[in-house]
Amino acid sequence: MTHRAPDGRIATASGPGYDQAPPRAVYIHIPFCTNKCHYCDFNSYVVQGQPVMDYLRALEREMERTVSRIPAKSVESIFVGGGTPTVLTPEQMRYFLGTVNAYFGDRAADCEITMEANPGTTDPEKLAAMREGGVNRISFGVQSFDNKLLETIGRIHNTDDVYRSIENARAAGFDNLSIDLMLGLPNQTIGAMNATLDAALALGLAHYSAYSLKIEEHTLFHTLYHKNKLPLPDEDEELDMYLTVRRRMNEAGLRQYEISNFAKPGMESRHNKAYWRNKAYYGLGAGAHGYAGGVRHFNIKGVQAYIDACRTGLPVKETHDVSRQEAMEDFMMVGLRLLDGVRNDDFRGQFGVPMELPFGAKLEKMVQSGLLEAVGDGYRLSERGLLFGNDVFGEFLE
Repeated sequence: MTHRAPDGRIATASGPGYDQAPPRAVYIHIPFCTNKCHYCDFNSYVVQGQPVMDYLRALEREMERTVSRIPAKSVESIFVGGGTPTVLTPEQMRYFLGTVNAYFGDRAADCEITMEANPGTTDPEKLAAMREGGVNRISFGVQSFDNKLLETIGRIHNTDDVYRSIENARAAGFDNLSIDLMLGLPNQTIGAMNATLDAALALGLAHYSAYSLKIEEHTLFHTLYHKNKLPLPDEDEELDMYLTVRRRMNEAGLRQYEISNFAKPGMESRHNKAYWRNKAYYGLGAGAHGYAGGVRHFNIKGVQAYIDACRTGLPVKETHDVSRQEAMEDFMMVGLRLLDGVRNDDFRGQFGVPMELPFGAKLEKMVQSGLLEAVGDGYRLSERGLLFGNDVFGEFLE
């Protein structure tokens, strides 16, 4: 049941009928960008003219009120997303990271602190502020090494910006770097995909993500698509791109650990793995989602509305009490995105029963159809299941 929470309530007790450990992961949303890309439906706004410092002060108030209700202890990962967090000036960055350290300073010794960045927005002074503030991982939204494609999708950086940004980050002492790539873009060919992979893999980074373009409502691409003015690759071409990405990453010594993610051994995104393991996490900032105490919540989206809400309480727009059945379904849907799959040891840890008890018939059906493999203490996607993941995930919504 979803219900409005005018008082900004976030539950602190365990959800009904299952264990929900306190959050060890923190997501913080910075909603400002240099521009709006043609495919983007994220909660983001062009930074020019925005009340950035007012927003950062409001975010500090949300942090304070949140940890007073759900104390932050032994935090294992912090992820700063957007938007483009690196549009903050060095002074704004120092202020922001100072508030993060004040309220989420009780951290594991190896806590992963990631900040999303756009190429061209990370000069040496800003990178120094990020390092001083504790950031130890940067995820760059590169998308492609084809300048024409970058222009087509509305990115304002070019490949020179990418190389300069990676060089600056390494010079500043960052060695845990990731880049996002996209496939299925307008007029993208398998040749263009291979050229992008040549350039990306030559950088020798710790982590790569490769996502298919999705046409989302309220974007320029959605409008063009419905006017038949968006020349997208067909399904076979996009599948060929995905298979090429998988093969090339594997040949480069990068392990695919999730449907869209590849990493050197030990360099997987710990923060995203918390999501895929259906763990609790704090969600802070305009439009952010969080999950704690068996309750999901999402915040008010608008920048000024968020600032105003933080003056009097938590900026929560709605909350949703997660039932035991829904939590079990979520566990399976997100966990099977990982190539290691789901384990009964983890399932029992959250729910006290083996996964065969609620899902035995579904699991047997998918094993028999070749979409899942039974492995050791659990199940994982087969090679075929990896290509038809949505069919597998959909089984747990019935």
